[in-house]
Amino acid sequence: MFELPSPSHLDIETVDDCQVVRMYDLPVELSNLIKALYDGASFHNRSVADFYYVAGILRLSTKYFITHLRKQAIRHLSQTWPHSLRGHDHMVENAVKAPPVDGLSYPYVHPLHVLNLARETNVRIIVPSALYFLSLYPLSDLLQGDHPKLQIEHPSRPSLPDRCDAGLRPSYMRWRSPNVSCQNEDNICNKAFTRLANRLARSWVPRTGPIHWMVQAMDELSNDPNVCGPCRRAFRQDVTALREKVWSELPGVVGLTDWKNLEAADMDI
Repeated sequence: MFELPSPSHLDIETVDDCQVVRMYDLPVELSNLIKALYDGASFHNRSVADFYYVAGILRLSTKYFITHLRKQAIRHLSQTWPHSLRGHDHMVENAVKAPPVDGLSYPYVHPLHVLNLARETNVRIIVPSALYFLSLYPLSDLLQGDHPKLQIEHPSRPSLPDRCDAGLRPSYMRWRSPNVSCQNEDNICNKAFTRLANRLARSWVPRTGPIHWMVQAMDELSNDPNVCGPCRRAFRQDVTALREKVWSELPGVVGLTDWKNLEAADMDI
């Protein structure tokens, strides 16, 4: 390398006698990165434009090894695509309450874009959550690729995963037996469980996901006067444990290590 000749003055591109260094990044992303280096990054989740901003910061901070900006971007993304059950509940609550922005529902970006960004930047902590919410979309819709969130111009390219939520639907409640301390006779609690399962199955909202559906089931049962106290408490304990179990196993379902190791690798916790 030291034997290579230096470029002649005629070969050097200059502007106002200053040497030009050509960058091949997207101008808007490079501009945002430079501003973030000097003024700090400001991450929000008010519209899909905010996702584009954090995506650009994450992409270039990864490329140029700017560790502090990369960690900030990952932490921000993990608030929307969480790594904890509490974070999941908060995200779904926002999705239910937040009004559409520019015709797009919260969180305004399609999970496919999130997954592609994670792949580009080698971020794994947001992958299980993004895949979980992606599983709520019918495969036929993904194949058509005509969802409004997929029509927005973005460097990410969608892939085609399959659904994986069916096993968490009302079946775990429909066949539930009364608690050993049940205070009702004539199988009243068991019949109440069956009625509740059928009613919730008819009102199933795929957009909120099966883990949130379990919360709805607990809330519905708590208001059912036909179910005795011991059965109601046992049901809440069992469903709470099931939610925690499903969430803790989610990374393994998609072929990743556990949440603790993902946090240590991507967020330095």
